[in-house]
Amino acid sequence: MTASQVRTSRVADEVGASNTLWRDAGRRLLRHRLAMFGIGVLTIVCAMAAFGPAITPYDPNGMDFANRFAGPSLSHWMGTDDFGRDTFSRIILGARVSLQVGLVAVSVATILGTGLGLLAGYGRRFTDEVIMRGMDVLYSIPALLLAIAIVAALGKGINNAMIAIGLAYIPIFARIARAAVLGIRNEEFIIAARALGAGDMRILLWHVLPNVLSPIIVEITLSLAFAILAEAALSFFGLGTQPPDPSWGRMLAEGRDFFRQSGWMGFFPGLAILFTVMGFNFLGDGLRDALDPKLRR
Repeated sequence: MTASQVRTSRVADEVGASNTLWRDAGRRLLRHRLAMFGIGVLTIVCAMAAFGPAITPYDPNGMDFANRFAGPSLSHWMGTDDFGRDTFSRIILGARVSLQVGLVAVSVATILGTGLGLLAGYGRRFTDEVIMRGMDVLYSIPALLLAIAIVAALGKGINNAMIAIGLAYIPIFARIARAAVLGIRNEEFIIAARALGAGDMRILLWHVLPNVLSPIIVEITLSLAFAILAEAALSFFGLGTQPPDPSWGRMLAEGRDFFRQSGWMGFFPGLAILFTVMGFNFLGDGLRDALDPKLRR
């Protein structure tokens, strides 16, 4: 058997082993009850975000002053607010805002943070020191405070909120990716790839990155939960979604002044945030246990 055939056989064995690991992880995830509950909750939230305008019983921004502060009933399942707007319709449309902010912000943080972490962990000591000291500076600032500072500098609005939240979570992904790279950079398959003439970029993309995906995938689900909380906080302070567009955090702020008069204005948006964040956390826990069987009890 030639050297080329040996390398081809080894690659096929590695691919087969990788596929088996992912299949086993999928089976473990399906047996994780809390993860399945989280997936069910997130499926409902995603359906609300995808089909929101088509399934809302009322115009989310339509005002009906004759029905101001109406309590939950068959006509308004979650009551109305101080402008007579249907709370249920606004929560459905607010799901799109929360998921959009979470997905965009976490995507930015994942791409930039993982890229910086790969360079820091695989590169030379000088590169590692420069990148990680910069990440340490950002990480020393609480993510929410950093996001508020960025939004204050860029201006109010949902787009700036997505950028701010994404930048605030870059250090987390950079540290996780770097730690994973340091654990495998001296493994035999990396040394073999380097000996066969593979360049640094090819090694990073084809050999290092697939082996550090597990902790990054888990962190993505957990960061989505924190990103939704951060968006709600920014909107609550008036820095995120601007009226009259519905947002769960904005609805909490609007119901704050009428909590004793109509508690449902803040209760139901808070419940939506609670279940969505809980769904992402349960899914993250399930993925962590599925991708790392040693953590299972």
